[in-house]
Amino acid sequence: MSTAIFQHPDTQSVTPYASMGSKKLHEAADRALNHYLNPPIEEKSLSPAALFVVAPDVDCSKLLAMARDSLASASLLVSDFAGYLEGSQRHTALAIQQIIMLAELAVNRVADSADGAGQTSPASTSNPSNASKSGTFAT
Repeated sequence: MSTAIFQHPDTQSVTPYASMGSKKLHEAADRALNHYLNPPIEEKSLSPAALFVVAPDVDCSKLLAMARDSLASASLLVSDFAGYLEGSQRHTALAIQQIIMLAELAVNRVADSADGAGQTSPASTSNPSNASKSGTFAT
């Protein structure tokens, strides 16, 4: 059994590659269309450093206070959220809270060592008992 492909008599000789010149013209047209309609996608590596920048004029004590407050807020949020969860999801949320608390310990240690070096400690701006000493209270 043989299979024959039916071709319309008018379309048998129609091709964009009828001559070498038309093939080059077709390739040039494809390149031009691809250049304008399908530009190459450039892979840009977006690192956090490229997205967020800390203002260079902010001193370390303010940065430590901000980090301390951010970590305390994150810990509280995860703790509240864990109250709505059960089972392994609750355990995961509490593990995240523990990681945040470890980061808080590290930030507090740096703040304490900075305080010992004569710099202002973030504790003086975020601790209510020290609010009268510094004149400010961060909420």
